[in-house]
Amino acid sequence: MSNKFNIEQLNKAFESRIRLGIMSVLMVNAQVDFNTMKELLDLTDGNLASHMSALEKLNYVEVKKQFIGKKPNTLFEASKEGKIAFQKHLNALEKLLKQS
Repeated sequence: MSNKFNIEQLNKAFESRIRLGIMSVLMVNAQVDFNTMKELLDLTDGNLASHMSALEKLNYVEVKKQFIGKKPNTLFEASKEGKIAFQKHLNALEKLLKQS
């Protein structure tokens, strides 16, 4: 068995610092609304929407749209699949750091 680190263990979906930030926030919060996520990561509406859409296509996040009064409200949460994928990514990073 080789001790070499296999770079394929890192999930390409989390190479973006924005997606890494999104998943980090969702791992420690059950749900986060659009505006809170935007403020936490200092993103524009379009930037957050495009990265969230990419994560949603991978089934890593769940998006729930609702109305509070007459205002639309969008909630995000990490899916079970997303949590597993992100944890595997973190484990791979940790393994890489320990070997360096």
